[in-house]
Amino acid sequence: MATPAHAQEGQEPVAAEEDDLNNAIIVTATKRAANIQDIPFSINAQTADDIQRSGAVTIEDLSRNVAGLSVQNLGPGQSQVSVRGVSAGQVVRDQPGVKEQVGVYLDESVISLSLFTPDLDLFDLNRVETLRGPQGTLFGSGSVGGTIRYITNQPVIGLTEGVVEGNINRVDGDDLGYHLKGAINVPLGGNVAARAVGYYTQYGGFIDAAGSGGGQNVNDGERYGGRLSIRFDNGAGLSVTPRVVYQRVEANGFNRQEVFNLYANPFTVSTDPFIFDDRQQFLLLREGFEDETLIADLVADVDLGGIILTSVTSYTDREILVSRDASALTGSVSVDLDLDNDAVFLPSNLRDTTDLETWTQELRLASDTDGPLQWLIGGFYQDTSRFYRQRLPTPGYAAFVDDALGDGTSAAVANGFDNLDSPFNSDLPYDIEQFAVFGEATYSLTDRFDITAGARYYNFDETRTITTGGLFANGDAGQVDTTSSDGISPRVLLSYDITPDLTLNAQASKGFRLGGVNDPLNTPLCNDEDLALFGGFQDYDDESLWNYEVGAKAQGRGFYANAAAFYTDISDLQVTLDAGSCSSRIVFNVPEAHTMGVEAEFGVTPLDGLDFVVSGSLLEAEFDSTLPDPLAGATGIREGNRLPSVPEFQVSVTGSYEFPIARNADAYFAAAFTHVGNRYTQPSDQEDNPRTFVSNLPFLGAPGTDETVVDLLLPSYELLNLSAGVDMDNGLSVIAYVNNVFDENPLLSFDRERGGRARLGFAVGQPRTYGMTVRKEF
Repeated sequence: MATPAHAQEGQEPVAAEEDDLNNAIIVTATKRAANIQDIPFSINAQTADDIQRSGAVTIEDLSRNVAGLSVQNLGPGQSQVSVRGVSAGQVVRDQPGVKEQVGVYLDESVISLSLFTPDLDLFDLNRVETLRGPQGTLFGSGSVGGTIRYITNQPVIGLTEGVVEGNINRVDGDDLGYHLKGAINVPLGGNVAARAVGYYTQYGGFIDAAGSGGGQNVNDGERYGGRLSIRFDNGAGLSVTPRVVYQRVEANGFNRQEVFNLYANPFTVSTDPFIFDDRQQFLLLREGFEDETLIADLVADVDLGGIILTSVTSYTDREILVSRDASALTGSVSVDLDLDNDAVFLPSNLRDTTDLETWTQELRLASDTDGPLQWLIGGFYQDTSRFYRQRLPTPGYAAFVDDALGDGTSAAVANGFDNLDSPFNSDLPYDIEQFAVFGEATYSLTDRFDITAGARYYNFDETRTITTGGLFANGDAGQVDTTSSDGISPRVLLSYDITPDLTLNAQASKGFRLGGVNDPLNTPLCNDEDLALFGGFQDYDDESLWNYEVGAKAQGRGFYANAAAFYTDISDLQVTLDAGSCSSRIVFNVPEAHTMGVEAEFGVTPLDGLDFVVSGSLLEAEFDSTLPDPLAGATGIREGNRLPSVPEFQVSVTGSYEFPIARNADAYFAAAFTHVGNRYTQPSDQEDNPRTFVSNLPFLGAPGTDETVVDLLLPSYELLNLSAGVDMDNGLSVIAYVNNVFDENPLLSFDRERGGRARLGFAVGQPRTYGMTVRKEF
């Protein structure tokens, strides 16, 4: 196969021939890959034209076009990614110690953070790289399933250029959204250039809420920020690029569709029975999400003569607030405590805050010669401080508690926290330190046959302190828990060119995901059965896996094709479990699990201007271990049961036709169809399904014994997006589009509050959206 030339980090890859690539997917290698000849099926990128037409690329957009990639969009800043079926299930807001399974990078800087990987605006994007399978050798922890890299356009010396873009859209037929974005590149002398990006986006909402805190389109929001980078290149082998990235996201609610709420359900008698419509919820308080992110990094390359030294220094500061209406949760406990109805109706606000500060330093030495041996060695260090807090302010609650349970009760259980009206408070500071050394080399045994081998040694230490107080808490008083681990992740890759256009590959690689410490159960809320079942899981070990794969890549005039078959053997899979009535979640190691499957991508240009791309995957992702009963029934960890949140089958088909309409203008039509198969949110969802939920809470005339039956198998769904546009030679483009043409209401995950006693609901996707974008390059 003709291999594209290797690209400098962040620069446009140099293609072999335009016809070979069909203007669809660029396969390239990166400096981080040690200039290795070819990494099979590892890096897929949309061309600049495709990115401009589709607007900012998100992980959700990418998942529709990359085989084996699956995404749960649980709201702003809360997307969860899995690759090739390697999934621990839904991670929720109050699991701060859980580590990510897919590494996400902005250029050279790692930005992934379990649940809260930042949803950065990717305007002025160069390409997206998706590396499937464990990438522990070069990318380390958090890349056990794979790695996604967003490569932005870098400053170009000696060039003045820019682009502005405006958009307006209508969501669900009534709420308006819009954005305004711009980027400019300017020279600052003979060897210095700057590139700046700025943007503002207003998101239309599509969730309506009943109740005193409700309204229409309660999940609207905004995002604004920018990037500024400066590149210095002395022309003699030294380049330095410092950059600052700032973004703030604010959302006024969440994409939750409820089926049961303590205050709104079909069983009440003293108030009107309530049945939820699609995309509807019930609120006593408005909810919100805020994420302020600052990233500062500096990348330096030095040509040492046959060797390139690269230094990557990055600093991240983030402040995150998840503000939830927890009235139903607090109210359900109030019913259990036999408090007055006035206490049950008190608005209660669960506020989860995260303050994160991370320093990362990486050094790499890479060969820069034409010999048969290409190599890379490096070292990595990261120091993370993370402070996670929870508060549950419920004005007036202390008086009801003291009246029912005795004067001074609220003060007696406060454990040093000031607000007696907050029945749950917690402080969890984390200190995390990681160190790694890594290396990888490729040797060309012949002109056609390459062998690559590499390994990474890692060392990890985590210290967490927990202090809790309030009626719902355990009263933990500065309990300190530590966890540490080290290990080696190797990788071996064989690549053989049968012809210049056909390559066969075989690979074995190991990945790892760091372990951690579970938070104690909220024992005052647990019933005896749940406390006995889930009370013994204090910490969890590293997750590791071996991935074995074979595949082929081919390209010719007017087509390209990639295909792979893989088997992944997982040890100590970290699975998220809902601890029933405890309103707690734990992570548990499953001894053995596996994923296996096939994935393929195929692109063809049958006529000039007409392109088709098909990508899809067929997966089997199952447990190979069975827990003893009753744990097996309560957790779903049983041999043969499916791993959570992973569709067995998904496929995407895209097509476009471009044609001239004038000497200086081309028009195009495009369509994209996606099918996502059925999934389970948690492993336990496939036990006793459809599931019957009973609140056991007599309230508003409902006896508490009424049954709510929910099918927990999230159904498959299909999405169709259509667009049409005109591109003019003067840089002006106009695009009109309709996303989710048939107004599908995809159920993305299932959430049960306090084991389903307080609230039941689904996270849902965005409804039909019409829009128009105008873009001008200069």
